[in-house]
Amino acid sequence: MAKSTTIFLSCISIFILIVFLFYADKHFNDYTLRIINLIAINAILAISLNLIYGFTGMFSLGHAGFMAIGSYVCAILLLSPEQKEMMWILEPIAEPLSHLQLPFFVAVVVSGLCAAIIGLLIALPILRLGGDYLGIATLGFAEIIRIVITNATSLTNGSLGIKGIPQNATLWWNYGWLAFTVLFIVLLLRSNTGNVLRAIRDDEIAAKTMGINAFFYRSFSFTVGAFFAGIGGALMAALISTIDPKMFNFLLTFNILMIVVAGGLGSITGSIIGSIIITVMLEWLRIIESPFDLGFIHIPETPGLRMVVFSLLLLVIILFWRKGLMGQREFSWNGIYSFLIRKRLSKYEGKL
Repeated sequence: MAKSTTIFLSCISIFILIVFLFYADKHFNDYTLRIINLIAINAILAISLNLIYGFTGMFSLGHAGFMAIGSYVCAILLLSPEQKEMMWILEPIAEPLSHLQLPFFVAVVVSGLCAAIIGLLIALPILRLGGDYLGIATLGFAEIIRIVITNATSLTNGSLGIKGIPQNATLWWNYGWLAFTVLFIVLLLRSNTGNVLRAIRDDEIAAKTMGINAFFYRSFSFTVGAFFAGIGGALMAALISTIDPKMFNFLLTFNILMIVVAGGLGSITGSIIGSIIITVMLEWLRIIESPFDLGFIHIPETPGLRMVVFSLLLLVIILFWRKGLMGQREFSWNGIYSFLIRKRLSKYEGKL
């Protein structure tokens, strides 16, 4: 397929997406808009975790911790001085923060940078580990972050959480940040750095033999992933307007990890498709927790049944598509064109 054709098709697709977002923003109800917003935020989080796990081969379970940092930093920077004075009732907020209020874009960027700095500080001692040990270490640090947030009352309002966060994370902000995330990660992976990250993932010992500083590149990947996790956390806080430490437990990391695994390790396209499927599935499955009749059988209200069914569905995906829905493949117009040509040729050969 000619390059001009692929550019034209890409422009048409972007135009259709923009038209859809315009229509959704004007005509969809708040519940549907929230799901569409969550798809964008979950895609950002999944792509950032995929960079760490799928493209660099580091099994990390600490994403909830970086999300918590991004959420709290963004919330504190968005609240007005009057809101902070009213909300911090157990202990006054630390003085440098009491009068600090920043625009939404700046607050989100600062949130990502704070998460990246903490991610780098965590990476220095633990990235010499590998495999399951690295996963356990990152999970431990995520829990440490959550406990610190719970007890740092003068900074985070402790276990009371933060309410009344300005809901600045509109459809356009969320999908704008998703577009930036995809563009940044795609350019990164197409560069020499991306080739080095894949080499470390495939065979770290061989990469070191070729003179690659594996620790430096692993730390770089981990820090970039933490940055975008902080961005996702900031957008989440500005979408739901209420956060507390209990939100950022292991289950949150598990949900993001399942999006990555279901979509395909090492596939940005898979992360986006997985975020659409998993986000919609989690919302649709809420109905089974309400009481309903199955023929002559009355099923009472069963809290938690949604996650049971969700886990079973994910198990089916993993059993039948072990590499995820996309594997390591990415969307391309040339790939679709080749698939259609092969399908047409097979039909033609069948007629002969």
